[in-house]
Amino acid sequence: MLLVILVAVAALLAGLAANRYLRPRLLSEDDDTGMAVKDLVGPLLTLTVLLLAFVLVTANGSYGKAEVASRGEARALDQLVETAEYAPQAQRSRIQADAVCYARAVRTQEWPAMADGEGSAAPSVWSTDFRLTFRTLEGKPAFGMLIAADNKRSDEREERLTQATASIPSAILWFLLATLAITVIGLGICLPRRNNRGQVITLVVITALLTTTLCIIRDVDRPFGGIIDVEPTAMAEAERQATRDFLAHSTVAELPCDDLGNRNAV
Repeated sequence: MLLVILVAVAALLAGLAANRYLRPRLLSEDDDTGMAVKDLVGPLLTLTVLLLAFVLVTANGSYGKAEVASRGEARALDQLVETAEYAPQAQRSRIQADAVCYARAVRTQEWPAMADGEGSAAPSVWSTDFRLTFRTLEGKPAFGMLIAADNKRSDEREERLTQATASIPSAILWFLLATLAITVIGLGICLPRRNNRGQVITLVVITALLTTTLCIIRDVDRPFGGIIDVEPTAMAEAERQATRDFLAHSTVAELPCDDLGNRNAV
């Protein structure tokens, strides 16, 4: 960081010194001639667009990972429920009931919390209960398959929570906002003062496009809390299937949780 700053400052000073001492020797032009402000705004606009494009790709990658992790977690939970069919009846019912409650806790409690980049302790209650049940199956044929499915669920949940936090630091967003403002102001300075209707319309369109791009970056960087957000559709489907499998052998009254995934009072 310090090296970059030192090199940039040295380059700026060298450029100004060259302008003062070398320019008269290298160019025969008058000292009043040279690049106009409008000539400098072009590269600035290009830099702004490139920065926005790069950050947009980064934010979109984080959004994609969040979506993949959400679907992967739901698939792992569904596999856990299906594998439980090979367990004895008592453990099967408990695992499938815990899966229903886990899905409810994720969907109704953890999902809203992720809008602020946070998680929830509610799903962990049921993942702990999974492991307690698995201990009673050690040595059984289904033990290894259940452990593998639960490990996959745990990994995907961890990835989902990781992607819930912003991948682009606030400092970068503020820098992009400042760059956008400087670019628009620079373009405005270069507009003619009269007969400028076409140029003003173009500047408004450019400003709108740059602003929209920055807003999209901000929104996509919060995959669970923006307008373009990841919905718990896959988890809701996993909950539906887990409920169906559980009710094939039990009743709704036997579920150990309420509709929000909280453990029922004993």
